[in-house]
Amino acid sequence: MQISRVLIADDIEKECVDILKNNGIEVTIKTKQKEEELLETLPQFDAVIVRSATKITDKLLRAAEGKLKMVGRAGTGVDNIDVGAATQTKTLVMNTPQANSRSAAELTCTLIVSLPRYVPQAVATMRDGKWERKAFMGEEIFGRTLAIIGLGRIGLEVATRMQAFGMRVIGYDPIVSKQQAAEKNIELLSLDEIWPQADYITVHVPLIKQTENLINKEVLGKCKKGVRIVNVARGGIVNEEDLVEALNSGQAAGAAIDVFVEVNRRIFWRRKTEFQNRPIFMIFRDLRTST
Repeated sequence: MQISRVLIADDIEKECVDILKNNGIEVTIKTKQKEEELLETLPQFDAVIVRSATKITDKLLRAAEGKLKMVGRAGTGVDNIDVGAATQTKTLVMNTPQANSRSAAELTCTLIVSLPRYVPQAVATMRDGKWERKAFMGEEIFGRTLAIIGLGRIGLEVATRMQAFGMRVIGYDPIVSKQQAAEKNIELLSLDEIWPQADYITVHVPLIKQTENLINKEVLGKCKKGVRIVNVARGGIVNEEDLVEALNSGQAAGAAIDVFVEVNRRIFWRRKTEFQNRPIFMIFRDLRTST
């Protein structure tokens, strides 16, 4: 496959651009393009590199058919690329599955440890000049049950680290056998078995039809009262409005969310006054990849 012209459609590291240029490839950096702009731009290139912001749709792939040979995803998930359309137009799709595995796992573990100790809330009150030691009575995670939904690279990295804290780890993954899970000291269970047992739930799955709104009102109702939810995977796996409702009612004791459904990104901010005294930990930027 001959690649001579590459479009960089999302921000990537300069080192990556330099590698392409040093190999004689003409690189054009043009980010934050709307689909209408890409319809004109994309057919001019042999390959395009994206992160998560730019969506490579069926319409774009059809428009560039015969010219565009490859879509490169600088990251793990390819849910922003219409892989079916890429197959039909004979466009190769490549990703970098190990790019942020350790980074995402470390952030996940940081959030799990921080949630029951109310770390961000305690810091905020100290900055406000308040001394509210008794307001942040936490709990240990030793002996608690952590449920990991998705036992791929990131999920397994999380399991190893949280087992070191003395957590019992249970998990679900449709393509992992009980023996494979047991080798990592993970008890493989069905989702229905997981919900009532988990003190903490962290999701590490792609956003596909089967995982959209996976954590919803019905599921949260099946969980232990006081469950804590972590999502650094994809916005849309956790139903944000249902989570807010669970936090308000006390069914969920806390949540650490690094990714949001675009249209609902500001739900938490708009409804802050409803649960500002709840032990909730919020992040509004994709920190998992910022290393």
